[in-house]
Amino acid sequence: MAKIRVSYEYSEAEDKSIRLGLFLIACGILSLFILGFCWLSPTLQSLQSKPANCTVVSVLRPEEMFECVFTCGADCKGTSLYPCLQIFVNNSESNSVALLHFDEQQLVLNPKCSYVPPCERDNQKNRDSVLWWEDYFSREVSSQSFTCFFNQQRRPDDVLWRRSHDTSVLLHCVLWPMVSLLLGTMIVLLTVCTRSLAVRAEALQKRKCSYEVCQDLGSPPPDRNKAADLLAASPGPEPQSPSRTLPLFAVPVRRRDREH
Repeated sequence: MAKIRVSYEYSEAEDKSIRLGLFLIACGILSLFILGFCWLSPTLQSLQSKPANCTVVSVLRPEEMFECVFTCGADCKGTSLYPCLQIFVNNSESNSVALLHFDEQQLVLNPKCSYVPPCERDNQKNRDSVLWWEDYFSREVSSQSFTCFFNQQRRPDDVLWRRSHDTSVLLHCVLWPMVSLLLGTMIVLLTVCTRSLAVRAEALQKRKCSYEVCQDLGSPPPDRNKAADLLAASPGPEPQSPSRTLPLFAVPVRRRDREH
């Protein structure tokens, strides 16, 4: 029997589905790398800080001024000054004095100061912002203990007032790339499985049709003896009544000739 040929080409809709699935897979992998580099690594470092109880030891404001960069438009930038605020606390983890920082970003911007104000063009506005936090920690927080975050391995001389990243950032960094990756994989697998089932069904149908044709070609010829019996059993032609036959070259004779 000849080999059955089945077409494995995808239709236009199936081709678009596979392209969409591959695009989602690529987006998931790319976003996982980007988010992992930009957000996942800082979040993991932030989560390594252990919570501790801190109490304010002293609030200082040295005379040293620091520069910050402000923006006033698309192509407008400048520098202004702000005073340095230093808040020293005692944490329960190491039982030592450490410099308090608002979060990781401000620790990176200025490791010498506890607070970096939003940079304004006017130096007085920067000064007022720093003075407000100085007054807040001197009067309201000085006699109270609060939760801070301490990392003995990375920065034993610094503590953080709050974390810049929490577990929700970690969840989003992993969840959405994985959703895109799984969705694209499911689209590709479903499209390929659907096409494979259609090809198998087509092959079975062609095989069934070819099998029926072979059965018709291989059926035995009709029995000749049976056909002869049927012909013998059928009644023959009815006998014709005897009639006078004329010779082939007989010439008709006229009645007048007979009388003579």
